Amino acid sequence: MKHDAFTNCLGLTLREDSPFALVFECGDTVIRVQKVESLRAHQYTTLGWSVSDIKTVVQHLESQGVEFQRFDNLPQEELGIWQTPDGSQVAWFQDPDGNVLSVTEHIT
Repeated sequence: MKHDAFTNCLGLTLREDSPFALVFECGDTVIRVQKVESLRAHQYTTLGWSVSDIKTVVQHLESQGVEFQRFDNLPQEELGIWQTPDGSQVAWFQDPDGNVLSVTEHIT
């Protein structure tokens, strides 16, 4: 499992790369990513982040080479951001293994 996408694109700090897992720091949060022999990626979000300014985050990630997903059944704006019925905003992208990740700006 490559950790470059996590460190370079997402700005996480690699704390450990053992035979069993990758461990990252993100501020005060520790994220452990299990290493597995094989993987079947799912079509739903497996990991998501709450952000305070989704447009800035999406633009930054795109500048790092992240491609945001577009879905035919969702009315997404030009950056790929979808507005939920409650007004929150969500954008999805994939990690190098095909897992769906998201960023969400929740209505406060």
